[in-house]
Amino acid sequence: MSPSTHPSPRLCPCGLGEPYDDCCGRFHRGTEAPPSAELLMRARYSAYVVGDRDFLLRTWHEKTRPRMLTVEDGQHWKGLYILARTGGGLFDTEGTVEFKARYEADGKPGVMHDTSRFVKTDGVWLYVDEV
Repeated sequence: MSPSTHPSPRLCPCGLGEPYDDCCGRFHRGTEAPPSAELLMRARYSAYVVGDRDFLLRTWHEKTRPRMLTVEDGQHWKGLYILARTGGGLFDTEGTVEFKARYEADGKPGVMHDTSRFVKTDGVWLYVDEV
């Protein structure tokens, strides 16, 4: 059973404080689509945490999606912090989310600070690229 379908009472890694299955797990399973750019950002972060490559590729815009995606085994994600967002709501078609994600790689701490761009295509939010 893949990590994204394994039932678990643990809290979702996205930081919203909900159980994984009720939060990003429902997006990873494909039973629902994230209704905002921020929730897609959080679900993508959680997908990196649980190693759900399929979700990451499925939610990546076709024009910028890599052919292959490697999720690093030695990299452990430690926390997501949303710093700012523009657009990305229910009635928007574009949005950005600025975030910091803490991680540990080979025993050394690190921080990824980025602003990601999203577009809504056919009612579904997709990750495009870094701004």
